[in-house]
Amino acid sequence: MSKYLLHARGIHKSYQMGRVSVRVLQGASLDLRNGEFLVVMGASGCGKSTLLHILGGLDTPDRGTLEFDRQDVFTASDAWRRTYRSLSVGFIFQFYHLLPECTVLENVMMPRLVKASAMQWLLGGAKRTARRDASAMLDRVGLAERLQHRPNELSGGERQRVAIARALINGPRLLLADEPTGNLDAAMGEEILRLLVELNRGGQTIVMVTHDPKVASHAHRRLHIRAGVIEEAKARNGARPER
Repeated sequence: MSKYLLHARGIHKSYQMGRVSVRVLQGASLDLRNGEFLVVMGASGCGKSTLLHILGGLDTPDRGTLEFDRQDVFTASDAWRRTYRSLSVGFIFQFYHLLPECTVLENVMMPRLVKASAMQWLLGGAKRTARRDASAMLDRVGLAERLQHRPNELSGGERQRVAIARALINGPRLLLADEPTGNLDAAMGEEILRLLVELNRGGQTIVMVTHDPKVASHAHRRLHIRAGVIEEAKARNGARPER
């Protein structure tokens, strides 16, 4: 297996705002190693979330290439990209995006049920397996006692833990986190960061975007987006910042 999981080269992305074309990314490039915890920093509106959405195949660049495990994501078939988004990548967002009418367990089961085949449904095994694996994942993030609660019965930190469990249920090789502590107070935010570090130490590759240097200090490596391009952050002694 290659030590690199992902390569992005010359990513450009613009959005049309009325009559004005707003250039967000202007040649952004990065390399991501297997098992790395990488943070992308930058001011609000600099393109951090846009970059994350492109890395996860949720958005397409105007031009540029993205290779995941040596496969070009944007020249691949639609079926391959759907599989990439659902199985190879897990997403964590700032505002959780949990289904309020579903229990914690049902929210975490959902991605597994979506990918289940018709035959698995007919044989009745899909739901049993999803329930078993979702329960195990919720135990892993410290929510074994909350399976039947609904999101509005949880704290912000607990909701984010549910979102992390949901992102991990299909065993993604890449976890993308978009300001995962941005909606939490300092104590809850630190709790979520500790969980992400623990997952990374277990081998999970993570890319997280943030504007907060304290949050970024937990990562192996930091990049900055400035004027639409990516620059490597350097520590004061010239070395790469390490957590």
